[in-house]
Amino acid sequence: MQPLQIKTIAAYHQAMNLKKPEHPLISVIDFADIRTLLGVESISFTLDFYSIALKRNFDAKMKYGQQVYDFDGGMMTFVSPGQVLRFEMEKDKELNHSGWLLLVHPDFLWNTPLASNIKKYEYFSYAVNEALHLSEKEETSVTNIMQIIEQEYHSNIDQFSQSLIIAQLEVLLTYAERFYNRQFITRKITNHQTLTRFESILEEYFKDDTQLKNGLPTVAFLAGSLHLSPVYLSGLLKTLTGKSPQQHIHHHLIEKAKEELSNTGLSVSEIAYQLGFEHSQSFSKLFKTKTNLSPLEFRQSFN
Repeated sequence: MQPLQIKTIAAYHQAMNLKKPEHPLISVIDFADIRTLLGVESISFTLDFYSIALKRNFDAKMKYGQQVYDFDGGMMTFVSPGQVLRFEMEKDKELNHSGWLLLVHPDFLWNTPLASNIKKYEYFSYAVNEALHLSEKEETSVTNIMQIIEQEYHSNIDQFSQSLIIAQLEVLLTYAERFYNRQFITRKITNHQTLTRFESILEEYFKDDTQLKNGLPTVAFLAGSLHLSPVYLSGLLKTLTGKSPQQHIHHHLIEKAKEELSNTGLSVSEIAYQLGFEHSQSFSKLFKTKTNLSPLEFRQSFN
């Protein structure tokens, strides 16, 4: 089935049996007011606006992409317009969740720096199972900001309302970026296990000559193998190693190339083909960039 497209915040309120929003382009919703999900067991939909949520005790399963996450604690999720969300739960079961949901239409940001700056916050591309887990102190900070936004939302709209809400929204997004970086660091055991698996997948890829069949490994392939989104994997690796996924791929590629150049009589073109390059010139250029030697100069250094 095609996902249901919810184009307006008013349409979202109607679908969730909520009273009409107080502003057409922004809404603050208490999850306690959403007791059922459209009266169905499962539904997929896309929103034409941003969704920022702090969820607690969510009884349903939420699927984003192909990943499922059970919400058994407080966490934040960030969804940008056009992303597909799927909810699954027992039909007509009453939800017992809490927290809040902030909906912001892109038009609300129009003619403000945040209209373009919001795209720099990469966590809007993270999957739900890569959600932001908040400490009690962090949750208090976030909730305080949301309360200010909510006060403005419920106040009489005037010429200052938009500026005040956007200023608080920018603070909220900046805090979220800080907390995500903290999460990368503090969840060391899990993240280092992910790094170990990432390295193993790369080693096996070149060891089994998979690149001959499928070409060079892509960040999307590696992220998918780890059940992560490419953007989350990139942020995680940069925090743990200081290198991007592409730099890790190039490292393994160059090591494999050095092995072939020093231990076989294959030509540079044959090695380039074996490593998944369509053109040997591309391989030679990358090799010299990474080693300061051409493939032939490297080979000659062993003679």
